[in-house]
Amino acid sequence: MATLPRIGTAGWSYPHWNGVVYPKFYGAGFHPLEFLSRHFDAAEINSSFYQSLKPEVVRLWIKKVQANPRFQFTAKLHQHFTHSRRLENQEITAFKEGLWPLLRADKLGAVLMQFPWSFRFTSENREFFIRLRRAFHEFPLVAEMRHNSWMAEEAIGTFLDYRVGFCNIDQPEYTRAMPPTAFLTSGVGYARLHGRNPKNSLGAFDKTAARSSQHDYLYSETELAEWAMRIEHAGRYAESTFVIFNNDAGGKSVVNALQIQAILTGVHQAAPKQLRRQYPMELEHFGPQYAEQQRLFPAA
Repeated sequence: MATLPRIGTAGWSYPHWNGVVYPKFYGAGFHPLEFLSRHFDAAEINSSFYQSLKPEVVRLWIKKVQANPRFQFTAKLHQHFTHSRRLENQEITAFKEGLWPLLRADKLGAVLMQFPWSFRFTSENREFFIRLRRAFHEFPLVAEMRHNSWMAEEAIGTFLDYRVGFCNIDQPEYTRAMPPTAFLTSGVGYARLHGRNPKNSLGAFDKTAARSSQHDYLYSETELAEWAMRIEHAGRYAESTFVIFNNDAGGKSVVNALQIQAILTGVHQAAPKQLRRQYPMELEHFGPQYAEQQRLFPAA
């Protein structure tokens, strides 16, 4: 029987979430991770794409989510490795230092290698993919490929041979864009939903569009239900499954994460009250009273 997926958001440190996801005003003891870990079992570390993580900061994060024993992080690999293709030993060692505390605490679900659309399936890129996998062999790796050439049988075979998880993504349609998939190529199942805003080609074309507009998309219940079927299919034989929403504009990633969590688990978590005010229709059944009713009268 498949384990329940861990659902969460890509990143958590967004000023535009204050007053929408988080309280508008909060005291010194408030921490976004502690807040989110009451609602979700996962969060994707976005800052690691731009800089190595500091072990002391990572240990603080671990403490902030300790009230939720199921909670795990995923972390994006630094762009130096995936985009600039720099595999210098010193940089590799420095980046691993920030991951060790997570791995040792059993809080690291996966390390995500996010490749650009320009990274197509060629023999040269395949060899680099293998080199990168070997460089970080100690960690559970997942790769996000944005170009559909990586759907080729030989490409999927490479994922299987080197035990790299396939990141199934949702994104707007554009030239040779990876379509929605439901692949499982390692023990880690992974789905990453970017939204379908046509302004967001994930860096393939329009590199000037503001992030706020690129990630401004709210999935419908029908679209989420379609993804729930893919997630259940891919996660049937997975040791662990992660579902990450990257449509952070207006707190939409939190809304959609709550919704798909309800679809997949049958449980409606109580949404933050300020978020329910922003999305009264979408979160109609995500109030504390409804959540309490579920605890008192669980589904048969």
